[in-house]
Amino acid sequence: MVAIPNSFRGQEALDDLDRRILAVLQSDGRISNNGLADAVGVAPSTAHVRLRSLIDRGVITGFMASIDQASLGLGLQAMIGVTLRPVTRKESITRFTEQVRSLPQVLQLFFLGGTDDFMVHIAVKDSSALREFVVEHLSAQPSVASTRTSHIFDYYRNGVAGPFQ
Repeated sequence: MVAIPNSFRGQEALDDLDRRILAVLQSDGRISNNGLADAVGVAPSTAHVRLRSLIDRGVITGFMASIDQASLGLGLQAMIGVTLRPVTRKESITRFTEQVRSLPQVLQLFFLGGTDDFMVHIAVKDSSALREFVVEHLSAQPSVASTRTSHIFDYYRNGVAGPFQ
């Protein structure tokens, strides 16, 4: 479970009920409104209004399905650190982001500060597919200086971050 602060980005503070609603939704995003109301101890109409407020205020950015990649034949996941060449940096960042985000193997793409410029989270069938992805889709790009690949053995998620502004 992710710790939920009282306020965010200068917007209206979250109260205890907001935090309880978020905690329930983090563990079960498909819970019915009546189930949510029961779980947090309020009337269904109150749960609905508060949920709608959290969505309208941008605290909740969406609902998504968590998919078991192995059940789709994509049993190997990896994180790949990517460093771009310093030449024409802004254009390289934009072009790299657009190209990599569109690839079906990519689950998540992070633009970073630090040693790596990007961290690419992918799911592929096996190590041959991983090698092919790195060679054909990353190393082949003229803007890429280096890559560092780490296989993911296990994965625990406490929450899903929405897009950054």
